[in-house]
Amino acid sequence: MGFRANPLSDPTDRPYLALGLEGSANKLGAGIIKHRVDGSTKILANIRHTYITPPGEGFLPRDTAQHHREWALEVIKSAIESANISMQDLDCICYTKGPGMGAPLQSVALVARTLSLLFNKPLVAVNHCVGHIEMGRAITRAQDPVVLYVSGGNTQVIAYSQQRYRIFGETLDIAVGNCLDRFARIINLSNDPSPGYNIEQEAKKGKRLVPLPYTTKGMDISLSGILTSVEAYTVDKRFRSSGTLDESEDDIITPADLCFSLQETVFAMLVEITERAMAHVVSGEVLIVGGVGCNERLQEMMRIMGKERDARVFATDERFCIDNGIMIAQAGLLSYRMGDQVPLSQSTCTQRYSSVSLFCESH
Repeated sequence: MGFRANPLSDPTDRPYLALGLEGSANKLGAGIIKHRVDGSTKILANIRHTYITPPGEGFLPRDTAQHHREWALEVIKSAIESANISMQDLDCICYTKGPGMGAPLQSVALVARTLSLLFNKPLVAVNHCVGHIEMGRAITRAQDPVVLYVSGGNTQVIAYSQQRYRIFGETLDIAVGNCLDRFARIINLSNDPSPGYNIEQEAKKGKRLVPLPYTTKGMDISLSGILTSVEAYTVDKRFRSSGTLDESEDDIITPADLCFSLQETVFAMLVEITERAMAHVVSGEVLIVGGVGCNERLQEMMRIMGKERDARVFATDERFCIDNGIMIAQAGLLSYRMGDQVPLSQSTCTQRYSSVSLFCESH
């Protein structure tokens, strides 16, 4: 097990530039990254626009794809201007192949193909999960971490061995971000800037830990039952949707209590299976990536575990945890420099695209 020293970190004869396009869910991102001659990496632009729906509603594939089509040119133009380069300066154009929502993926892939043809630039297809991991490693400089990948569509504990990512544990049903987002809709929290963020803020006001199922199953977890259980509290006679306390009542449950309880229970499960993976591969590093990874309470709980194991915990903020174009640019440019590019006729998308299927030579 282990990440080897990156063979691409050595000095090169010239710098490399890549444009990354991400649109697997409701975030449309364009990022431009530069690999310098001395082997270091510089972020030139990281522009993102989010499709936000009204409270209580999720985002549908068709509507999300339309959002991406409407905003693609503006987001890409902003990235190019922010980086102070031209399209001709790019070495390659990278796009998210999957996993993700079909229609949004196809919209962004179409934009990538069009730019490739217009400016005669090679295309690189990127695995969304690998993009998160490679960006996390680049930002934090984690060397050999066990990776906890937590987002709206994915929940996995991953390690790297023999030039492949290996999944040690994962959700058996819904992802942790999906669980949090769906509960936010149940209690009618805003989707701006994101339901998960608003759950986190609401949880800080919670004072009561209500019992919820703790469903670790070996190295895997199950979250659908927890969502059902916490939703059941919203029809309990003790529940007060307004969150206001009556002095005459001492046995009530508020939305903040439920957000607090949901976070504490689910995050404890995630920390447990991550610690098991660390023990199995004898690792002293944890890297948290994915949209839920910027949750400060999850980072805090992971650091408590890390301190007890004398391990280092790495995480990034919302610029790099939440879906973005720069992570696609980073993973794509690494692949490009190892000789990987995709012909236009094969520049497809797929909603299911496991990271374990990839041979990752650029570590």
